Amino acid sequence: MLSDLGPGFGLWVALAISFLLIVLFVKSRVNFLRIQKLPVSPAAAAPPNCMVVVPARNEERNIARIVRSLPHDTVIVVDDHSGDATAEEARKAGAGVLPAPALLGQAVGKSNACAAGARLLQSRWILFADADTWFQPGFLDAAVACAEASGLSFFSIYLRPEFKSFAEQALVPCAVALYFCGANPAADPGGLFNGQCILARRDAYEFIGGHTAIVSSVVEDVKLAALAARHRMKFAIARTDLGHVRFHTDGLWRGFERNAFRFVMIGPGTGLTIVFASAVAALWLPVLAWLALEKQWPVLIAFAMLPSAVLGIWYRNPLRALLAPLGIYGMFFVIVNGVVNALTGGQIEWKGRAL
Repeated sequence: MLSDLGPGFGLWVALAISFLLIVLFVKSRVNFLRIQKLPVSPAAAAPPNCMVVVPARNEERNIARIVRSLPHDTVIVVDDHSGDATAEEARKAGAGVLPAPALLGQAVGKSNACAAGARLLQSRWILFADADTWFQPGFLDAAVACAEASGLSFFSIYLRPEFKSFAEQALVPCAVALYFCGANPAADPGGLFNGQCILARRDAYEFIGGHTAIVSSVVEDVKLAALAARHRMKFAIARTDLGHVRFHTDGLWRGFERNAFRFVMIGPGTGLTIVFASAVAALWLPVLAWLALEKQWPVLIAFAMLPSAVLGIWYRNPLRALLAPLGIYGMFFVIVNGVVNALTGGQIEWKGRAL
């Protein structure tokens, strides 16, 4: 029984949990801020020598936004066997549309579509961007200018996450914070390579085999960085507010399940730290109940605000930060499910396909 531990023991547990959460989420923010911010470049006289490949499957609600956010006649949408009006909406928005080839063997749809789009291009640079991203004027100039100035072959750019639905507002900020508890750009920049937005120099991309070389990988972005490293090619990551991404507008659970699988695949240290941080955060409610049983009311009130305090910066405003406890428990179950699925070799379904 809790009473057997002596009066006031709950206070010490609350202090220990508070300390751990503060350390973990300060570390998370530090890791995020270690990612360099993409410098804003002045508008060039001519558009950059860059074309954009957008793999898209059942994205009729999103596809026009990304096409219209990029310079005219720069976007090829590869329609990955959509069952909706993705191709029609992409054409209306001004993109060229290419049907994705049939999937062969263990090929994953996204890599298959990216490879097909890249084969058509002769531009110096290729930007691979997901259909649920969109960009502000000047993004492409800034990305290419930074990559050229730094002598990069591959460049992954973290976009500003946007969340609209209630579930997204509760879960997405907590998910990002938990991810950076374990993901350290200083220790493992390749592990942070993010396929939502990758700029590749075409000759280097073709030399390593491009997406064709990783067509069966669930974590194709991390594999692409690993190939670049193996061939002694320079790659980097950056973050920007010039681009935006809405996380998993459909199938929120499946989307986070896939990312939980990704956390395990990146490396045991990253995955274990994320699981540990999620488990520590999930102790908040039991300790809160313990403090109530001990009638530690001042401590209880302060501890009740702990999730909103340590995660507030990720939620961006104080009112939304009140959703942090929902994010903690939602992500705890999602991460546990994803880890169990990954460790047991279970399949993940994404957009109607088993990965």
